[in-house]
Amino acid sequence: MPCLKITLAYDGSNYAGWQVQPEAHGPTIQGEVAAALKRLTGEEITPVAAGRTDAGVHARGQVISFSTRARIPVERWPLALNSVLPADIAALEAVEVAPDFHARYCARRKWYRYTIYNNLVPDVFCRRYSWHLRQPLDVAAMARAAVFLQGCHDFRSFCAAGSTVRHFERQVQQASVSQDGSFIYFDVIADGFLYHMVRIMAGTLVEIGRRHLAPEAIPAILAARSREKAGPTAPARGLCLERVEY
Repeated sequence: MPCLKITLAYDGSNYAGWQVQPEAHGPTIQGEVAAALKRLTGEEITPVAAGRTDAGVHARGQVISFSTRARIPVERWPLALNSVLPADIAALEAVEVAPDFHARYCARRKWYRYTIYNNLVPDVFCRRYSWHLRQPLDVAAMARAAVFLQGCHDFRSFCAAGSTVRHFERQVQQASVSQDGSFIYFDVIADGFLYHMVRIMAGTLVEIGRRHLAPEAIPAILAARSREKAGPTAPARGLCLERVEY
């Protein structure tokens, strides 16, 4: 059977994350995509994603893979899927890949962006996609702190309870903070991420921006390997999976 790799964008505001959950937790992206695939193909397909985004997290470049017997031409897949997907999920691109391709395990690195709206007055049009903070933040200090997150580290301090991973070491190729007017962006690119890792990083950087912590506190937080030493978990709405590279 042909194996397809499809890039998705979605607004995660109304979903309980990517992964199918018990019905009481609400709809999921995976569930909606599986239902759309069944409508198109008549097959029970479980799509695999590059990243299992949490409830309320968005994506501009999520990648999924699945095999199908359907004879839809590969170039027609985005149009076909979009005709049966909800309006807050869109298929952007489709390519045929090798049968052993796996969206998650074949990924080399992922890019997440966390967005903060730093202004006394809220922006009603950005409230679903950013963390609104009224107190002015020291962006320069946040940028200095982000550099300490780069490299290969044990990120246990930046992992929420409930994770089932065997090891906490990850390679962060890039971690940076930038500003565009009232918007502050935290961008992080790594070979993999732990449970709530980016959101805990963002919450810690905000504590530094509030001058509750010094930028130089990051190495000590990493060395402690204790969730209690890092800052709060930033709200899900500010996080977006931007791109996955293979």
